[in-house]
Amino acid sequence: QVQLVESGGGLVQPGGSLRLSCAASGSIVSVYAMGWYRQAPGKQRELVAAITSGGSTNYADSVKGRFTISRDNTKNTVYLQMNSLKPEDTAAYYCNTAPTGRRAWGQGTQVTVSS
Repeated sequence: QVQLVESGGGLVQPGGSLRLSCAASGSIVSVYAMGWYRQAPGKQRELVAAITSGGSTNYADSVKGRFTISRDNTKNTVYLQMNSLKPEDTAAYYCNTAPTGRRAWGQGTQVTVSS
């Protein structure tokens, strides 16, 4: 079974940046559309960024212009570069296939934006 391991989260001040990584144990990164999801306390998990196998990207309006998704097929890894972070970006971030997560969810990585 494919395992997804997210990393790179942390505490950052508003306006700061973080780069998240998602390492997959299998080769799904090069085969399927992949996405980054986030879930804030008391809220449903939402898809914030996706990248197709052909490299096309899509973003939720709330992160458009600030977040960039990319992938490295040779490393089976998906990245999320997050700039100009806002307190409302605080959440646990997960990666999975897009537009719906069809693999077992990883443990996620916590992003906290606070001064």
